[in-house]
Amino acid sequence: MRFSPSFLDEIRDRVPISSVIGARVSWDRKKTNASRGDYWACCPFHGEKSPSFHCEDKKGRYHCFGCGVTGDHFRFLTELDGLSFPEAVERIADLAGVPMPARDEQEEQREQQRASLTDVMEMATAFFQDRLHGSDGAKARAYLRDRGLTPVTQQSFRLGYAPDSRNALKEYLAAKGVTKEQMEACGLTVFEGVAVSYDRFRDRIMFPIPDSRGRIIAFGGRAMSSDVPAKYLNSPETELFHKGNVLYNFARARKALGKAGTVIAVEGYMDVIALAQAGFENVVAPLGTALTENQMELLWRMNGEPVLCFDGDGAGLKAAWRAADLVLPSIQAGRTARFALLPEGKDPDDLVKADGPDAFRAVLDEARPLADLLWMRETAGGVFETPERRAELEKTLRDLTNRIRDESVRFHYNQEMRERVQSFFGTQRNRPPRTGERRGQGGNYGAPGGGQWSRGGAGGRSAISESLGRSALLKRGGEVMSVREATIMVALINHPALIDENFEYVEFLDLANSDLRKLHAALLDALAHDLANERNAVVEAIGRAGCADIWERAVGLIKRTRQWPALESAALEDARDAFSQALHLHRSARTLHKELKQAEAALATDPTDENYRRLVEIQAQFRDVQATEALIEGFGVSSGRVGRV
Repeated sequence: MRFSPSFLDEIRDRVPISSVIGARVSWDRKKTNASRGDYWACCPFHGEKSPSFHCEDKKGRYHCFGCGVTGDHFRFLTELDGLSFPEAVERIADLAGVPMPARDEQEEQREQQRASLTDVMEMATAFFQDRLHGSDGAKARAYLRDRGLTPVTQQSFRLGYAPDSRNALKEYLAAKGVTKEQMEACGLTVFEGVAVSYDRFRDRIMFPIPDSRGRIIAFGGRAMSSDVPAKYLNSPETELFHKGNVLYNFARARKALGKAGTVIAVEGYMDVIALAQAGFENVVAPLGTALTENQMELLWRMNGEPVLCFDGDGAGLKAAWRAADLVLPSIQAGRTARFALLPEGKDPDDLVKADGPDAFRAVLDEARPLADLLWMRETAGGVFETPERRAELEKTLRDLTNRIRDESVRFHYNQEMRERVQSFFGTQRNRPPRTGERRGQGGNYGAPGGGQWSRGGAGGRSAISESLGRSALLKRGGEVMSVREATIMVALINHPALIDENFEYVEFLDLANSDLRKLHAALLDALAHDLANERNAVVEAIGRAGCADIWERAVGLIKRTRQWPALESAALEDARDAFSQALHLHRSARTLHKELKQAEAALATDPTDENYRRLVEIQAQFRDVQATEALIEGFGVSSGRVGRV
């Protein structure tokens, strides 16, 4: 039955989510803070030894940082206990002491019908599986064997065969007591200008399509003969199946996230199955159409940065462009996508078959962020030799970034694209103003003259991007490994006790250096697999993650700058002091860096005295932090502890 949003909100608000989940898990006493309604446990959705499952009463939500599951009271009960949604609502209402609304008999009948239809789909799946291994399935078995799929893989994905008959499935189901109306409601039979229905799928290899709970809700069929209109045929839209809301292999891929860390979206059934056989179990696919917004939401439910993988041909590249346009408006902090493009002329199935799993891993390692893909699309093959064409490129990029709904992310994308344009056009963009021309007159992409201003002579304003560009803290915003960030990571790895003590900061560290971000990800992965209790185990896990060279460079930097408390030989108390100092400085610097950029943008678009004073104030704070960091880096901790900023 349907429930009003106000009713669902009321019973959710009355029942702490921790009381629902606490009946199924044991809370971790070290991480949990019950007084704040903040709870941690080992995830009930995937096996783990270290608690990465978090629920928060204030938000009424749970999330596992290991496998990516997330949801509210009702989703927990439907996905873990297998309850239907009405059953989950009834249980929460009972806990809340709120009477259920009057029953909708028509909706109840529809719920019962859906339940009966899943039983019919299960019967059809068993029928197709049985026929694959019968005499009439020989050709289909040969095809699957030629595609390299083992019997174990075929069984795992419950592949089957629809015989070349108009009535084989229909008669089988009728003998089981399934009605004509149920077959039609499942999309298993069809009318095409004749009085009697017949089997929709004939002479096809059958791919059962499960829902998020593993129940079969539809089929995809691959034709065995070439004289058919459609090589692949999906079930029609039914009460059970809405193609744009389903990802093939979603339930299995979600379970694999604890080990794999992210989710990969490819283009077809066979790619998913071939990759699973090659060891990539965290792979899903849309159902023969372009990715939809609802499918993207499913991906983000699993992981904040899924990898979208496209075939290496013209059609694959166009599909990547479409996906980028789909994703762009909805990106947020911690919610984006990366794009992997296969070698030209190959799909994932071809690649792993010809070159093995490592070839596909190499493709994933080369996955590019969304900003790179958009830049590549708008500049590839372009000639921008005139001011008009350069202005057109700037306008195109500005229009793209303005589609981003999240204000903070939109600001950073505008800044990113502005910097790329300035670099791309080189010195032509940085010529000095002509006589009588103020910097920033004319076209404006974000901030004039790069968006950085200071008070100039005669009451005017001039660009200050050069002086800020020389700032040590701003340089650390790029790819230079800063002592501050290296100290934080080296101290954590050499002294794992600091991880538990500072988990709320460690988990969401905002690191500027991409290599140290990889090291941080390897540390969190070790933590999720209960390998972060002892220093040597963490270092070994870092090596297995391919980050050994980053670790060595970070340690080398710490030794050169004499930040000895972060090293393995230091006492825990000294390491704790050095870590706290570096973390405090780091958080101050990152916050000021963001505020500085925002102040620059505000002054560029609205050059008032108030905005100018705000910029000068933040610059002064910035220089104070910079001076403290320079003192630490210049003399090292060996000259005596420096007071906290």
